[in-house]
Amino acid sequence: MMKQSGFPYVVPMLLLSLAFFATPLAVLVGFSFTGHGGATLDHYARFFGDAFNFRVLINTARLGIETVIGTTLLGIPIALLYWHGGRNLRQVLIFLTLIPMLTSNVVRTFAWIVILGRQGPISEALMSMGITGVPTSLMFTELGLVMAMCQIDLPLIILPLIAILSRTPYQLTEAAQVSGAGPWRILLTVLLPLMLPGLLAGWILVFASTSSSFVTQAVIGGARNVYVPQLIYREVGTLFDWPLASAIAVILLLSTGCLLVALTLISRHRRLVGHA
Repeated sequence: MMKQSGFPYVVPMLLLSLAFFATPLAVLVGFSFTGHGGATLDHYARFFGDAFNFRVLINTARLGIETVIGTTLLGIPIALLYWHGGRNLRQVLIFLTLIPMLTSNVVRTFAWIVILGRQGPISEALMSMGITGVPTSLMFTELGLVMAMCQIDLPLIILPLIAILSRTPYQLTEAAQVSGAGPWRILLTVLLPLMLPGLLAGWILVFASTSSSFVTQAVIGGARNVYVPQLIYREVGTLFDWPLASAIAVILLLSTGCLLVALTLISRHRRLVGHA
């Protein structure tokens, strides 16, 4: 009996991807080349010809990298706590990780306005410890924005790490302990290499989310910290220069996509991720 091909079942998915992803993306790319005299590269030349725009692009990439570092430093201990914890602790950690994802990003962003404000808990803690003598606001600063983005995007790195560690047997660390390895050596030589696929997946998700998070960037970062999504909004909503906005959006997609492709290639490298 011949095995039936699964291609007919893939056709609806391909059609949906073509209709709702490929086609709008093609329209966006085509619109970025639109000029009064036909196809042109003037919009891309205008973007890269302005040093301010190039600096904004660098700042957006830096924001994504800083958020990736922050979520990694927070996510690894939480994932390890999940791995070592019992059933009840694991359920609590999963609950606490998923609950923020069920809350609107706008709501979480406005909650950070209270946290980072002059009368917020961070300002009160700094004053109580004697670090500052007056109320301090972290609003409209890059540090405050990174803190907010780390909390918002933290589940995106915790969940892949938990998925990896859930399939990791405890016998590996026990064997390392028998061989004389200490806790830090076990972490660096045993657990981190095993967690690398989850880390790479989390880095991709966190960087993409942070780089395109217009609401949080605009509300927490303010007008002094300008990132690429705010440039696109300015060109569309204020200057009504849609072709230039399309070109900026394509540049953001390409710059983010290059990093995502690089991380994807690293995740597939057998010498780094093994044969898992």
